Amino acid sequence: MADIWSKKKRSEVMALIRSRGNKDTELRLAWLLRKNRISGWRRNQLVFGKPDFVFRRECLVVFVDGCFWHGCSQCYTRPKSNQKFWDDKFFRNRQRDNQVSRKLRKKGWRVVRIWEHNLKRHPERCINTIRRIVDSRYGSKKAKPAK
Repeated sequence: MADIWSKKKRSEVMALIRSRGNKDTELRLAWLLRKNRISGWRRNQLVFGKPDFVFRRECLVVFVDGCFWHGCSQCYTRPKSNQKFWDDKFFRNRQRDNQVSRKLRKKGWRVVRIWEHNLKRHPERCINTIRRIVDSRYGSKKAKPAK
């Protein structure tokens, strides 16, 4: 089906859309954290890279990466139209993810990235990964990460 707008108008409309994260997937992880009594996390914190969950005391950040937007090797289906644009977009997204993770680690943060499909198919593994890090940091003096 042909687009009803010109290429320029479509670009203007798309530029107005602001990312707010993968709300359903993030809410699913928040529900699992509560259900498993894992506390100490916050959302929407001012931390480089805009992590979905921040455990300041444990120096841990958690990102929930959507399979489509982050180009999951298991779930990604390449769009049929405008393929060069999408290939470039997903390449830049993965590149940015790697840079954000590296910079956070240099600043003393532990970084966990959870794929959307893993959260759906294996939620217990995701929770166990987070719990292991949170539990390993309790009881020891924690250095505050650089901002």
